[in-house]
Amino acid sequence: MRFAVSYNAAFNGTDPDRLVAFAQHAEALGFEALYVQDHIALYPGADYGAGELPPTLPYFDPVDLLSFVAGTTRRILLGTGVLLLPYRHPVVLAKRLATVDVLSRGRMRLLTVGLGALPGEAAALGVDFRSRGRRADEAIDVLRLLWSGGPEGVGHRGEFFAFDNLCSYPKPHETTALPIHIGGSSAAAARRAGRRGDGYFAGGMLTEDERDRQIELARKAATDAGRDPDAVEYTRWGAADITAERVGQLAEHGVDRIVVGFAGADPGRQHDLMSEFAERFALSHRDSDGYRSRTA
Repeated sequence: MRFAVSYNAAFNGTDPDRLVAFAQHAEALGFEALYVQDHIALYPGADYGAGELPPTLPYFDPVDLLSFVAGTTRRILLGTGVLLLPYRHPVVLAKRLATVDVLSRGRMRLLTVGLGALPGEAAALGVDFRSRGRRADEAIDVLRLLWSGGPEGVGHRGEFFAFDNLCSYPKPHETTALPIHIGGSSAAAARRAGRRGDGYFAGGMLTEDERDRQIELARKAATDAGRDPDAVEYTRWGAADITAERVGQLAEHGVDRIVVGFAGADPGRQHDLMSEFAERFALSHRDSDGYRSRTA
């Protein structure tokens, strides 16, 4: 099992020193990756189904935040959970992600994308909320096309994006394709993970039986698409007080990675919780290079 941490500026604040200390502490403890969340804009009454989001929550741009973290760390992988893909143009995003990957020497490897659940956010960005699934599918294809394209250029004609003879450089670090994981709790998200994703990051308030059906749906979709179902990584959220027994149960359900959020207004207490977790699962005794080699 691999363990990652989540940093949410909406709850941890916007102090850059606190962010750096958090990322460096996580890296020193042996956590595989740092994940950040995403909202471009909120508004009064914004509700995604699990409760209303205060409009003053300060969500950093995830790509900018991870670039900042990359400059202050050496090993920890960089992840999003999730980046709202329909609200970003894939030609611009391909360049930004490749840039972070090159400058971090290949650590932008846990990109997880989702659709977004706030109609007002979509409307503000000129995106038809009902079409965001198709838009995300096409954006994934465009990202991979641009990363793999050579000096002769590539072309694309789709429902949302179109270009001819386009070149996007630099390429990601020592590869022509960054892994793209799919986040969400719907059947559509699971199928998208199987058809197009390198992994599935399950969210939402679902029972274990429902989650089992979702990952099976993802693996079936991969098989139907002629892809290797066992190559689809399975990521889940976990609590700071998760037990070894519970981790074992998740492993039996096929989970490869657990992303943990450590609450606490006090940074010192937050770091203590991270340290206790790392000691409980002996993270510092694991091969950090092994983490990277399994993910890069």
